[in-house]
Amino acid sequence: MTHFDSDHVDDDGERWDEPDVKRCQLRYEDRADTDGADWTRPMDRALELAARGPGSSRCNPNPRVGCVIVSDGTVVGEGYHHGAGTVHAEVEALRDAGDAARGATAVVTLEPCNHTGRTGPCTEALIAAGVKRVVIAQRDPNPQARGGVQRLQDAGVEVVAGVRSDDALLLNTDYTFDMEHGRPWVVWKIASTLDGYVAAADGTSKWITSEQTRQQTHEMRTDYGAIVVGTGTVLADDPHLIGRAPGAGQKYDGPLRVVVGTRELPSELKVFDDIAPTLVMPTHDPAAVLTALHDRGIHRVLLEGGPTLAAAFLAADLVDEIDAYVAPVLLGAGKPAVGPFGAMTLAQARRFHRLGSGDAGPDVQIIATRRVEPWMVAARRVKDRRATRTSGQDHGNIHDLGNTRRRGTGVHRNC
Repeated sequence: MTHFDSDHVDDDGERWDEPDVKRCQLRYEDRADTDGADWTRPMDRALELAARGPGSSRCNPNPRVGCVIVSDGTVVGEGYHHGAGTVHAEVEALRDAGDAARGATAVVTLEPCNHTGRTGPCTEALIAAGVKRVVIAQRDPNPQARGGVQRLQDAGVEVVAGVRSDDALLLNTDYTFDMEHGRPWVVWKIASTLDGYVAAADGTSKWITSEQTRQQTHEMRTDYGAIVVGTGTVLADDPHLIGRAPGAGQKYDGPLRVVVGTRELPSELKVFDDIAPTLVMPTHDPAAVLTALHDRGIHRVLLEGGPTLAAAFLAADLVDEIDAYVAPVLLGAGKPAVGPFGAMTLAQARRFHRLGSGDAGPDVQIIATRRVEPWMVAARRVKDRRATRTSGQDHGNIHDLGNTRRRGTGVHRNC
């Protein structure tokens, strides 16, 4: 079974591997604390740590962040963000470093926050610890949290920005998109026949795709902050809409179940069980749904509805990505994957860019995106940098980032 996430796959269908996040003691050259230092290696470690953080459904509304503290060329502290409400990466790394943080350099994947939320500002923690320099990969796109660079500079802390910026962007694609667009990234999942049907003429749909596909799509739900369906799907199929069920005594940390529409729903439906929370939204406005989910800190949404809901999102041009599973089956008639959404000519068709394809048992998976986003461009640059480094030409100098774009961290879908 092959599974591609769009930020793991290039147009040639290559699978990008997750980083090795084994704890390791790293020592950098003494020049790491001198002008013109190479901060790429400690930043790579910070990126590896950040990748340990939970994905979209468990980290909302916060991004994944990693931090290492370097003193005299040696890593003296490490940390990463474990999820909303927990200490931030910088604070965990400072605690790990203790007194060794004074006069050291903090290398962090995202601009330290400069506001008080569930925890205090990381800028103040870094200043109080006496760090002399902060190296960051990505500026924070969150207007409430940004301003950390200016605050550090005002306090006399040197700031180096832009180290491994592409890698950091790949780590938090959905968070960045949400902060910039004010809504979550929407992925429409399709499971259809070769001729585009999701159910037979008699309404039966179990099962068009294979067991491998169903298992794969079931597991992928944990990568999302919310699963959105319409009342028609709930009434017809009575789906459970959860990822992995929590074990005895465990708290559910999967996606929010969202049911959209105005039809009355019986209370005995599976979406109303006590395993996971469910939000019912009596509206047919996709933009209103996404605004409400954005306000809840959700950055990534899986659309699993039927043809009517899919058509509404497509008509509003609010489908960002398609994750399609096509079975080698023909029906000739039945329920189509999508209803009419206003495209009467080829010129009005919704066209997508293919990101990857692969096998899912006997089925075929195709991943496509509506728009070319900055993270996709960054992914290509990072891939090219990995190839350059493999050939022995990547020197990783922080003053030459424009010419050396390495992909150091393949990323899981995140918050």
